[in-house]
Amino acid sequence: MTKRTSAKHKIDRRMGENIWGRPKSPVNRREYGPGQHGQRRKGKLSDFGLQLRAKQKLKGYYGDLTEKQFRRIYAEAVRVNGDTGENLIGLLERRLDAVVYRAKFVPTVFAARQFVNHGHVKVNGKRVNIPSYRVKEGDVIEVRDKSKQLAVVLEAVGLAERDVPDYLEVDHSKMTATFVRTPSLGDVPYPVMMEPNLVVEFYAKN
Repeated sequence: MTKRTSAKHKIDRRMGENIWGRPKSPVNRREYGPGQHGQRRKGKLSDFGLQLRAKQKLKGYYGDLTEKQFRRIYAEAVRVNGDTGENLIGLLERRLDAVVYRAKFVPTVFAARQFVNHGHVKVNGKRVNIPSYRVKEGDVIEVRDKSKQLAVVLEAVGLAERDVPDYLEVDHSKMTATFVRTPSLGDVPYPVMMEPNLVVEFYAKN
């Protein structure tokens, strides 16, 4: 098991939810947490615990972002006019690695980060290798010609477990995706419920 796969499974177990909806998640077999006392950790969470869990779940979903990265995105969401929770989701979905994952160019968000890092992706014709690069409406994201036959790409396109959301226009025959618009929370196809309002409450109090 690779380090990334191991980490991904640990996040699912820790949260007690299959946050990516993957069929091989250990939560599909055991809903309780890891460790010797995992089955006894079902006590009621405090408000702080609920808020912390919501933050960990959202951070984990986008490839287990560091606290520094996530707090920086939150701070920007606060500065933008409108609902902070909705702004937070919009900013997270505009990350290049998130778009590559949503477009089904790769099977997981962890793979998306590595895929971008290794220079397999172009934005508007220029190679971009920064996973946190923020796409804009109308940007065209494409897989480089030399990378279109990689096993990870072919596997992802054939996945039946998730669909491409309607804020992306994707052509898998050309391996291109156009970022049509910034989504709201209701547009994002999360396999489990995300609660950005609790994340906002967490940072407001801490």
